[in-house]
Amino acid sequence: MLERYAVYRQAVDEVLTNLSLLQSGSGELVTCASGTTPLEGEVPEPLKSAMVYSLLLPGKRIRPVLLLASYALLREDWQEALPFAAAVEMIHTYSLIHDDLPAMDDDDYRRGKPANHRVFGENIAILAGDGLLNMAYETMLSAPVCVKKPVQALAAIKVIAEKAGVRGMIAGQTLDVKLEGSMPQGELVAYIHRHKTADLITAPVLAGLLLADARDQQLRCGQRYGESLGLAFQMVDDLLDLTGDAQAMGKHTGMDAVRGKMTWPAVVGIEQTRRDAELAVRDAVEALECFGSSGEFLQVLAQETLVRVK
Repeated sequence: MLERYAVYRQAVDEVLTNLSLLQSGSGELVTCASGTTPLEGEVPEPLKSAMVYSLLLPGKRIRPVLLLASYALLREDWQEALPFAAAVEMIHTYSLIHDDLPAMDDDDYRRGKPANHRVFGENIAILAGDGLLNMAYETMLSAPVCVKKPVQALAAIKVIAEKAGVRGMIAGQTLDVKLEGSMPQGELVAYIHRHKTADLITAPVLAGLLLADARDQQLRCGQRYGESLGLAFQMVDDLLDLTGDAQAMGKHTGMDAVRGKMTWPAVVGIEQTRRDAELAVRDAVEALECFGSSGEFLQVLAQETLVRVK
């Protein structure tokens, strides 16, 4: 399992590192020379370096791995899906840059490094997030698979856009920030978790399956797997914020309580949250039974969610 995960992760990292529009971006604070006009067709500095900085921070790459592994449930040529996997990581990274901003979660660190706005300033951090979101769609629309299988590719792009959009991840983020300090309610917490986190975990699963010509029943299995895994992932995140090691996580812990966030432990307590996460993982594992032995990698990946430390 670890070897296969490493293969997917390395392939994604290679695509991200070699993105043509971001070549020569240093990932460090760079300013434009006074009076210098950027070349047409290039990403100007310091925008380019700000995008590179966050995109290439060491991370789990779980979302692009999910896309590639979901595609591989049905087809062996998973490399065809790499542009879409890279695009999902760009969307995830944009969301993290914006999450860390003072107007959102106000975090100074991400993955053990200063948050983007702490290095490049809030204005460039906002634009870097915007840039990554838009570059994600450029990357998908210019992928070879869009020419080979346009119907499947457009369906995959559509589901990613929906799950990352105003009825998906952004909807969850909206309630997450606006309900800070409110009395935790199970129904509201479930909505926030389902959209803020689970939607961007379900999206790559469905996109990978769509690119691989999945049938309707297989898509329903993927939807169930992604949503259950996403809920478990966020429940564990909530637990780690309470009990995790800040150094291992690369960010401050205990901040959910400080901000009065709507979390699962705030509703049902730590022990019940652990039990609920286990149930969600069990449901994710069962959801993939329709794929037979091909689903084993994704089933193990779901089970590993319960023991992660960051």
